[in-house]
Amino acid sequence: MTTFLSQNVERLQAPEIDYGAVAPLLIVLGAACLSVLFEAFLPKGQRWAAQVVLTLLTLAAAGAGLALYASAESTLEQGKLTLAGTVAVDRPVIFLWGTLLLLGLGAVLLIADRSVEPGGAFVADASILPGAAVGVREQLRRREMQTEVFPLTLFALGGMMTFVAANDLLTMFIALEVMSLPLYLMAGLARRRRLLSQEAAVKYFLLGAFASAFFLYGVALLYGFAGSVKLADIASATTATDRSDTLLYAGFGLLIVGLLFKASVGPFHAWTPDVYQGSPTPVTAFMAACTKVAAFGGILRVLYGAFERSSWEWNGVLWGVAIASMVIGAVLGLTQTDVKRMIAYSSVAHAGFLLIGAISLNDQGLSGTMFYLMAYGFTTIAAFGIVSLVRNGDGEATHLSQWAGLAKRSPVVAGVFTFLLLALAGLPLTSGFVGKFVVFAAAVEAEMVPLVVIALVASAVAAFFYLRVIVLMYFSEPAADGPTVSVPGAFTTVAITLGAAITLVLGVFPSFALDWAGAGTFIF
Repeated sequence: MTTFLSQNVERLQAPEIDYGAVAPLLIVLGAACLSVLFEAFLPKGQRWAAQVVLTLLTLAAAGAGLALYASAESTLEQGKLTLAGTVAVDRPVIFLWGTLLLLGLGAVLLIADRSVEPGGAFVADASILPGAAVGVREQLRRREMQTEVFPLTLFALGGMMTFVAANDLLTMFIALEVMSLPLYLMAGLARRRRLLSQEAAVKYFLLGAFASAFFLYGVALLYGFAGSVKLADIASATTATDRSDTLLYAGFGLLIVGLLFKASVGPFHAWTPDVYQGSPTPVTAFMAACTKVAAFGGILRVLYGAFERSSWEWNGVLWGVAIASMVIGAVLGLTQTDVKRMIAYSSVAHAGFLLIGAISLNDQGLSGTMFYLMAYGFTTIAAFGIVSLVRNGDGEATHLSQWAGLAKRSPVVAGVFTFLLLALAGLPLTSGFVGKFVVFAAAVEAEMVPLVVIALVASAVAAFFYLRVIVLMYFSEPAADGPTVSVPGAFTTVAITLGAAITLVLGVFPSFALDWAGAGTFIF
């Protein structure tokens, strides 16, 4: 009995934790818990200021901790496995964490702004029913906002950081839920167009639940195949087992469906246009930038860690998925009359380009995909910041006809938006051009030339709907009752400036970011 107890005590010993390696993650999640306490105990009038200060300090502290670890840790080249091997902190994770924190900063600035929309983009009282006209008018007059959006943002960001660092599929699933559940709630908190916002939240929740079920069922099948949920063990089992491959490929298929849904890769993109359009624009910016980074970070870790050795079995399937995503995004983007829906289909096309880099399975593909994620994220944050400025009596004026002649009303806003659209189209001297170039070069190195040719054609088709908006802004006459351009507050100005400046810098001087992205590989 004594021997039995001693053996089980040894098994139950707490795992060693490298607190320096996971400090940024702990700071974000710890601050999210503290933010919840702020909501519980602070008077309503003090919550907004306290939450903004706490959130910005959290991002700064997490960034400082990440920079300190990256610069001082002598063993970083080999990476660190911590928390009983469930979390890996290596060079790609350091890059992705830094990207998420910077993009999170831009999104939080948009979320915190209360000058573009008086009181903020978020509903003052989330309990108001969408059809209650009197209640909706009343809350539009109030200058408060649901400050619960700040802890939700921090929890989502913490889940994203955990997702890209997860070293086993069970940890990845938990992180998936931690980052997804807050986003479902945030999508339904728009101050205006309550029906559209709540419809977006319901669609995102229902389709997200299906995607999570696919992911979890895939985890179960892969556990049945490999006897483990660790990525390294699954990789070993793919080459050193006599078990049937049915569980392996069925599990991989279900798992990758869940991941592709989160990355809004066509044809698993059905939620994207409606959720982008209906969500509060700052939340749309947060989802479009940060969720894309987290989802593709997870895809890269899974493909490189667990399935690289069996790539010849599934590579053709993901070729087809990448082609479908590029075609869907480029073709359906041409038919859109709403700016937010147009950017949504643009994101579907970009997801196809990103998937090309992910399935290249070489060092250049890894670094190129991560660079592309950073470049796309900052461009998207700034683009949605611009979208929030064009307004009419009903709030944001997102119909394309309302953007006619915008350059005559506000040359600066039209000029910045033009630059961002050209970056999304991939023109030279922008980060979008460099991102596409490095991803396509990786695919050529991996002998995927036909896929690159299709991607170039899709890029040319997608460029049309970006140019259509530019022509509309500069060569059309503004309507007499057309929308006005709000003067952005300090927060929105900083967010747009940050996104546009980094888009330019990464297009002109990309070497620093490319060297950073290519400084190491995953550990498992």
